[in-house]
Amino acid sequence: MEKDKVLPYLQDLCAKREYCRSEILKKAVTALEGDKDAAQEIAVATDADLIPIEPVKAYPSKGMRKFIWGGKSAVMKEEPELMPYVFDADKYDAVVIGCPVWASSPAPPIRTFIKENLKALSRKRLAAFVCCGGGGA
Repeated sequence: MEKDKVLPYLQDLCAKREYCRSEILKKAVTALEGDKDAAQEIAVATDADLIPIEPVKAYPSKGMRKFIWGGKSAVMKEEPELMPYVFDADKYDAVVIGCPVWASSPAPPIRTFIKENLKALSRKRLAAFVCCGGGGA
């Protein structure tokens, strides 16, 4: 979906119920700076909470090491341990999950988050966005 269509779609998703709050789940470690910007923009437009999701052991942030280690982690479907975060699914009617694309897959920390919260997420309206572009790899 094009950027100019995403925000109206998410605003409509939340407007369907007066008390609806949406939550943006966002990794702090990202393949793109644009991914951080997109999450913030969506959070502001939908009056959502922003919860950073980041691994305990940071991935390399630039150069070939970033591409190799991040790509390997994505291809091998690794689920890295996450830094502590607070997510109370009962507070939200909808959850929006955003992450960068690594090696044609969601970034591994999001995979961990989804697995840790699968039962709670299965009872929610969900939306997702991804960003890709290779940012510095």
